[in-house]
Amino acid sequence: MEERAPVVSFTFGCPEADTIAKWKEAGACVIGTATTPEEAVALERAGCDAIVAQGYEAGGHRGTFLPMDETRLIGTLALVPQVVDRVRIPVIAAGGIMDGRGIVACLALGAAAVQMGTSFLVTDESGAHPAYKRAVMEWRDRGTALTRSFSGRHARGIRNAFMEAVDREEMDIPPYPLQNALTQPIRRRAAEQGDAERMSLWAGQGYPMAKPMPAAERVRELVQQMERVKSLLR
Repeated sequence: MEERAPVVSFTFGCPEADTIAKWKEAGACVIGTATTPEEAVALERAGCDAIVAQGYEAGGHRGTFLPMDETRLIGTLALVPQVVDRVRIPVIAAGGIMDGRGIVACLALGAAAVQMGTSFLVTDESGAHPAYKRAVMEWRDRGTALTRSFSGRHARGIRNAFMEAVDREEMDIPPYPLQNALTQPIRRRAAEQGDAERMSLWAGQGYPMAKPMPAAERVRELVQQMERVKSLLR
């Protein structure tokens, strides 16, 4: 609030309504993350200005905050229209959107915008570790999985030796942030050695479609793809 940040966005949980009100009084646009229609409604009631509808395909940590069975995971194309129909505020689609086709599809389902992370992982300006970028480009057929192995909270990343070892041992993993603190030395050492097998390689299911290029060029390509798709629909 002191810095008067123009945007406050969050992935974990739903702050109290009075906290959100204070952010908004300071001039911030507040954006929360929902993985179910029920969570979207809760965020709207708390005072959020917009909602990121995070589908099952999304890379990184899940934004789930209401009690739910983890088997009830909703894909982006199924989640977005449900959220759009339940709330009155803008909805931002996230998860598995890698090109102009995905953007047009989400806009057609009622999203006001899209959020793309994995699509920009290997761009020139990305701050991802070089070993992380190589894994995205070279491990095209490994696929991704939801795991608690690195942080104690469900997150989607490219499968690697560390994830598979933890799964194989069926360890009792401490909750976030305890597990995150416990694995930090391992991740730090892996980064020093360029060892992607022991790094948290957060990525969405569409990661094989990521392309190494300047970010500005990537944006231009996405716009061109959108225009081509729109022309086919006219």
